[in-house]
Amino acid sequence: MIRFNCDYNEGTHPAILERLSKTNMEQIPGYGEDHYCRQAADLIRAKCQAPQAAVHFLVGGTQTNLTVIASALKPYQCVLSADSGHINVHETGAIEATGHRIIPLPAIDGKISAAQVQQVCDAHYADDNPEFAAQPKMVYVSFPTEYGTLYTKQELQELHEVCQKNNLFLFVDGARLGYALTAKKNTVSLPELASLCDVFYIGGTKVGALFGEAVVILNPALQADFRYYIKQRGAMLAKGWLLGLQFLTLFEDDLYLNIARRANEFAARIKKAFQKAGFPLLYNSPTNQQFPILPNELVKKLEGKYVIAHFGHPDAEHTVIRVCTSWATTEENVAALEKDIASL
Repeated sequence: MIRFNCDYNEGTHPAILERLSKTNMEQIPGYGEDHYCRQAADLIRAKCQAPQAAVHFLVGGTQTNLTVIASALKPYQCVLSADSGHINVHETGAIEATGHRIIPLPAIDGKISAAQVQQVCDAHYADDNPEFAAQPKMVYVSFPTEYGTLYTKQELQELHEVCQKNNLFLFVDGARLGYALTAKKNTVSLPELASLCDVFYIGGTKVGALFGEAVVILNPALQADFRYYIKQRGAMLAKGWLLGLQFLTLFEDDLYLNIARRANEFAARIKKAFQKAGFPLLYNSPTNQQFPILPNELVKKLEGKYVIAHFGHPDAEHTVIRVCTSWATTEENVAALEKDIASL
């Protein structure tokens, strides 16, 4: 079977594996207090053009989301998210388990707007007793979204402005950030992203790393004591250099962006193949995730050879599938899928 169901089926990019092997017998201080983590953090700060940023390395996305949100919010505060946001639908109540409520907002193509955020804030403070409800304090967005779509620079600027106006933190989930930054329709650079939010993270798990996410904290108010929160939430890796070494490798010579761009190019070919065969797509994604709508019997036909994810049913006769590429996707497998789509 050929897997196109997600972007973390394989282990890690060979350059990372080689570096891990070469340094395997080095004796290195633990808990992220090592020279590899420092070098990786310095390199990320330079790429972000944000010398004031604090950079921390955690293992996984859910772990990162709950640690960032729990550290930023007081017990009576809540976070706003698209109803399709990862923290709202794919993290087993992890945020609620920290004691913080999620306010889901109706999303269009996975995105929420500044106007929606303002409406929530206006409604909260117009109440006679606003302290009877959880106080809005953070806006969470994914870039790219769960559907592979992108916020424009203008949309992020508007979210930044509404957050500034209402004293909210803006947190950007970048689990697939590389695919957003290298998408042909993207209008946001890494330095611009860093200038528009209070905290974001650079996903490694889904973009070539064995595991790992790099949290970049721009707002000084969120930087203090963050390592305490990492430890308290079980997110501090004893062998922390394994994270720093991976991100150092990914950000040297732009490996991170190059492998993400390649995955996007393969996804664009697959998208074109579905469109040429007459199958519509639920979302117009310019990134590595594609969501074609197929008759149920043709989904079963594809599944005779490929592992793909299901994303719902627009009606009884059709299924939305997700086809996902990654750093490890091969020309051979893409060509085979193109041929099989054409024959459906």
